[in-house]
Amino acid sequence: MAHLRPGKEKRKAPDEGPGASLVQDQEVGQGDATLVSKRRKWSLERHSFVYGLKGRELGTWGHREAIGFQRQLCDYAVLKLPHLFRVRHLGLGTVNKVFASQWLNGRQVVCGTKCNSLFVVDVLSGQMTRIPLLRDMIPVPARAYPTSGIHAIEMNPSKTLLATSGENPNSLAVYKLPTFDPVSLGDRQGHSDWIFTIIWVNETVAISGSRDGTLAMWHVNPDSSGMDVAHSENADLPVYAHMRPKEMQAIPTGSSSPGACKVRAMAFSAPNRELGAVSLDGCFHLWKVGDNLSRLLTMRLSYCRENVCMAYCDELSMYAVGSQFHVSFLDVRQHRQKIPPLCSRDGGMGVRSLSIYQNLVTVGTGHGALLLYDIRTRKFLEDMSEHNPELPIDPAGRKLKLMTGSGWVNEDDLWVDFFGDLEYYPNAVYTHCYNWPEMKLFVAGGPVHPDVRGNYAGLWS
Repeated sequence: MAHLRPGKEKRKAPDEGPGASLVQDQEVGQGDATLVSKRRKWSLERHSFVYGLKGRELGTWGHREAIGFQRQLCDYAVLKLPHLFRVRHLGLGTVNKVFASQWLNGRQVVCGTKCNSLFVVDVLSGQMTRIPLLRDMIPVPARAYPTSGIHAIEMNPSKTLLATSGENPNSLAVYKLPTFDPVSLGDRQGHSDWIFTIIWVNETVAISGSRDGTLAMWHVNPDSSGMDVAHSENADLPVYAHMRPKEMQAIPTGSSSPGACKVRAMAFSAPNRELGAVSLDGCFHLWKVGDNLSRLLTMRLSYCRENVCMAYCDELSMYAVGSQFHVSFLDVRQHRQKIPPLCSRDGGMGVRSLSIYQNLVTVGTGHGALLLYDIRTRKFLEDMSEHNPELPIDPAGRKLKLMTGSGWVNEDDLWVDFFGDLEYYPNAVYTHCYNWPEMKLFVAGGPVHPDVRGNYAGLWS
């Protein structure tokens, strides 16, 4: 298989596809930015109109005051710019349900689906590029995992490696970025069931959580030395290492049946070197991450139905866990909820995706809506278009909702018999990811019914 690599940087027209590169360089302006020193950049900011007004208000101010004001501006933008979002729906063909997504650069997003498809979509041109999945050393028949799919896609901190699942959803696949050259596949003595979640804890160590109730720690060697490498007689097929996990830990079952202790989501606190994991039996587990995994605590969640997503809040050092109707905030230092849970009763279809940036919590629901919550004020952002700005805002005002579109649905006999009469069938927001420097939000998912095939993708900017 030939791998396309990026050539020299070239600015492309909006309708131009990836061209000679599978994934473009991380930013078109990245090389140009190196020509501008931080001191000059800071000087340009200080001469902006906004900084000029603030300078008149405060008089002479130093570097610390300027940094503080810059942070205030950023916080203000994060909360105000979502009101200006406009959506452009993207066509993804006939893939079934997008479960995972990550921005690769300013115009490309990598996605994984329920139908076990991994691809890169250009959000400007709409072009899709398929990525070959990595196959186990001992191939597993496809019928052994007919409805599993790719549930997790994560990049290491430097965005030089990408981890997801392989052709066998029990195996951890690692690719090199930006070329998507295969690096290694964790198919030896690893998980016995689907991988649901992946976290990088540093540049070369990833942890995966599986439906088999285990966590696996993987040490990835980008040059594949010291690993078992399967060579193929076909020179066109890629060659990659086959690795085994350094360590595996089973989450405690407690009073739950072993079948209910499935690791569904994880989040990592880099400053504390702690990993939070949530299981489908309604428990939160905390692990210390060092050379190995050491369990610190297990606690029962107050809202323990359909816990399928979580995130970590750096601002408040708390974990957030989604459930059927709520998002709970957990302070593991005090073993309690310091912030009351937010209620997201949006059609009763559960919280399907969750992210936190500064003080803004973004909640993707099973009813096709994105809700935005300000942790500081403990309120959802309001839909300002419903109000006259000269009049006081009604305390019971409407929440700001970013709604998905109709997308594509396979109108087979099941669809016609059960849902054909509906004017609108919601697409669950199974995944969303922000490109904050460019204020872009990619949203994707599909029908919430497990037997209905379909997909949705949209770009808010």
